[in-house]
Amino acid sequence: MKYYFALFLFIPLLSLSQVNLEKKLDSIASSEDAASFLKTYKPDEGKLYTFNKENHKTKLANALFKLSIGRKKVIKTRFKKTYYKIIDKTKVDYCKFNIIVIDAQKKSNVAAKVIRNKVLSQYNEGYKFKDLAKHHSSGPNAKIGGDTGWIKIGDMSETFDELAFNENHNINDVFTIDDPVNKKYYVVMKTEEKKPIEEITVLKFTEDI
Repeated sequence: MKYYFALFLFIPLLSLSQVNLEKKLDSIASSEDAASFLKTYKPDEGKLYTFNKENHKTKLANALFKLSIGRKKVIKTRFKKTYYKIIDKTKVDYCKFNIIVIDAQKKSNVAAKVIRNKVLSQYNEGYKFKDLAKHHSSGPNAKIGGDTGWIKIGDMSETFDELAFNENHNINDVFTIDDPVNKKYYVVMKTEEKKPIEEITVLKFTEDI
């Protein structure tokens, strides 16, 4: 009997806790608020995410892009409740490239540049850029021909951003970038013009039911 009495007391407290949590979520109005919320509650499954409309085409992402700032989507399972709250929505300039990365971590900068220049010569001789990337690039996207997907300033190094996002480059232009600070030497092909793409900042928070 005591067990059931304690259980009846616990259920209203749990419900009240969930109501207070939703009020806290509703009061979040910025990324700083969200970071403070996560720092206070330290959830196992809580994080700020950035969704890009070109790169994220899942059913969940499509649903989130339809929400306005401040709105949230709630997904319930048997044991968990997950909140997705839209913190910010903006448009950011993105561009697309194919890249061949020659890594100088285990060789001298001079040796890396020699290899890079040899790869560039092979391209000029008629070899396909994507084939050269598959055989020579040390980048994580080598297997897909060096395709970066849509990237923005800040996704790569400062040196890469400064030279690759230069307005003077046209579609299919091929050029080199030396980044000795990060021990990387690039052959780069611009494949898409810069364009604004919608981004949303989303707070994900999961709690046990």
